[in-house]
Amino acid sequence: MAEVKYESKITSAKASAAEVYHTLSDMRSIERVRDLIPQDKIKDLEFDADYVRFKVDGLGQKICIRIVDREENKTVKFGAEGAPVQANMWIQMKQVAELDTRLKLTLKADLPMMFKMMLDKKLQEGLDQAADMLAQMPFSQWQQ
Repeated sequence: MAEVKYESKITSAKASAAEVYHTLSDMRSIERVRDLIPQDKIKDLEFDADYVRFKVDGLGQKICIRIVDREENKTVKFGAEGAPVQANMWIQMKQVAELDTRLKLTLKADLPMMFKMMLDKKLQEGLDQAADMLAQMPFSQWQQ
């Protein structure tokens, strides 16, 4: 096993850090973008303020992504339970202007060396895509 760390590119959300934090620190917010989740691969979604549980097609068991730490307007940290590998992810936010908050995602995982070689590029691309997707979320509109 090798501990790997991936950092996304830095993206910009058109919202305050408080608006971004308020949305990302409550896992029930994911329900708003439920239609973007591939229903053929992810099933049986359950939402709570602190976690989201789901079944991945082909894996057989439920996976839980749980918020393990929150630092108001700065960081939300997540841990994975029931996943085939141990992993943690966190989202950092830094407000640089009234409606400009920079976002960066970081993923740490323990991967077998063979998986690391096979998934290295895909994990980095996936993290960058997730950062792009987060930057496009209408955080300000959701606060109303």
